[in-house]
Amino acid sequence: MNKRKVIQLISENILRALIVLAIAFLALFLFVIFRNGSEMLSWEFVSAFPRKFMTEGGIFPAIVGTFWLTSISIIIALPIGVMTAVYMNIYASNKYFVRILRTTVNTLAGVPSIIYGLFGLAVFVQFMQMDVSILAGASTLAILILPVIINISEESLRSIPQDFREASLALGATERQTMLFTTLPAALPGILTGAILSVGRAAGETAPILFTAATFYSRRLPKSLADEVMALPYHIYALMMEGTHPEQQVPIAYGTALVLLILVFLLTLSAIIIRYKMRKTRKW
Repeated sequence: MNKRKVIQLISENILRALIVLAIAFLALFLFVIFRNGSEMLSWEFVSAFPRKFMTEGGIFPAIVGTFWLTSISIIIALPIGVMTAVYMNIYASNKYFVRILRTTVNTLAGVPSIIYGLFGLAVFVQFMQMDVSILAGASTLAILILPVIINISEESLRSIPQDFREASLALGATERQTMLFTTLPAALPGILTGAILSVGRAAGETAPILFTAATFYSRRLPKSLADEVMALPYHIYALMMEGTHPEQQVPIAYGTALVLLILVFLLTLSAIIIRYKMRKTRKW
């Protein structure tokens, strides 16, 4: 066996070992969460309000708060992200400016989420005087997921064959009509996949809502976008870090983590299904 084959064999074995190690850590993580959280799962746990300062009861207000935060954030971020991707991929003529814009988007995608939380506190809560509210938290989350939506939308637009656009223009359609009725519909499955993945990320973020939207304890549901809310990720943090009755609150935290994990898993699974159907139906 020559030297090249030996190096290749060693490299492959190292790669296999790293994959097995990653799968083992993932399995251990899931086992711990399920073992500690499954005993808390019940209909009452997901449908009841917390009682006795979160030592009893359920997490329904946190589920509702997470729903509002993620829904509004995707309503804000999706149109902006798609329009930015369309501009970068179709309309931008200055390639140097596009490269700068793309570099900026990629840089924002790597910024720690706590920085977004501080930005939301300074801009939305204090400067725009939204106070700690659903709107301030959702706006912060929208900025957090915006780079992901832009990147995935642009990649989806790039995957559309150029022949589609040229054929539409050759038939007399304008640039705008081509974009609205040919390019965007063809890229829609990929854009929806990115949107769903972004929702999963937004639902699991704690730092961006720490200063902008979340409250430790609430016995009521929000009545407007100006109300502060409970949220699943912050609920876990609060129970583990600020709870005064750990013997009752730690199991609730694990149960909340399991519910959040299941929600994110379902969102990710739906994205995988959309991607699979997209690849199956494409003929190019």
